[in-house]
Amino acid sequence: MAFVVWRTMVTTSISTNIQTSHSDRVPILPLDLSAVEEVKVNRSAVERRAATMNTRRTVKKEWQAAWLLQAVRTIDLTTLSGDDTPGTVKRLCAKARQPIRSELLTKLGLNHSLTTGAVCVYHEMVSTAVEALEGSNIPVAAVSTGFPAGLNPFKQKIQEIEASVKAGASEIDIVISRQHVLTQNWQALYDEVKAFREACGPAHMKSILATGELGTLKNVMRASYVCMQAGSDFIKTSTGKEPVNATIPVSLVMVRAIRDYFEQTGYKVGFKPAGGVRTAKQSLDWLILMKEELGEEWMQPHLFRIGASALLNDIERQLEHFAYGRYASMQYQALG
Repeated sequence: MAFVVWRTMVTTSISTNIQTSHSDRVPILPLDLSAVEEVKVNRSAVERRAATMNTRRTVKKEWQAAWLLQAVRTIDLTTLSGDDTPGTVKRLCAKARQPIRSELLTKLGLNHSLTTGAVCVYHEMVSTAVEALEGSNIPVAAVSTGFPAGLNPFKQKIQEIEASVKAGASEIDIVISRQHVLTQNWQALYDEVKAFREACGPAHMKSILATGELGTLKNVMRASYVCMQAGSDFIKTSTGKEPVNATIPVSLVMVRAIRDYFEQTGYKVGFKPAGGVRTAKQSLDWLILMKEELGEEWMQPHLFRIGASALLNDIERQLEHFAYGRYASMQYQALG
């Protein structure tokens, strides 16, 4: 029965009015400083809610397997290492096309294809990924604007975005200048992100806040508001390179900002946790967060992604345990 529910979730994702065309996207709105400056965050309440998140709702057995299959659909399968090669990227793309072994999918009773949400690479590898994913409808996401520190000259950041879009990237993960947040220069942050969005053209833009470097939860929420007003299609927690990356408390603050923004404007902004999401259980925690705070539509790939590289291995192992009652050795995992 759980797999019937999962198939329903997939059908919902396909039939929903997904924001895929330029005209359907989150628009650039004028900066509303009053909304930004009035933000209040109760840290103790956030931490208390985050601590009880995965105790309020649990998924077990076939339901857990169904949710894990949904998690696979939301993964931005990522490689952002200094030793990336075309071969590494092609191998990653092959895994994105077939994230779960076909015989395991058959054992689980699934007879249709399953892919990841996207493949995320540096600009240098965009053309390789686009070629490897041709015909799959899997988007290529490129990190940009001086990732991960975001300290490149502004003109160079714009050129980097434009080059990645020209090379075939349909999603751009930009990094904000943290100094604008830390100095409370919201106009500068807005102008920067707005320029990035305009440079993206038809490519969807995910704004990386690098929350581990923003100091306070209030700064995180304020930065979230500014980035959404500037036209971000997604807001994303981290680069994965900070000392502290995606956490449930920070994610809760960002998700609440998305909910408030939707209630105020009617526009749906996506959310992407990234960095440190390595286990199947963690992926369930974030899906539960989206279900609890935003509803089922925000569990779909057009509004929710998980930035990860090793996560897929553990999900496949957990699905194998559900199907066969045993774990396979990591040496049998394609990305192990």
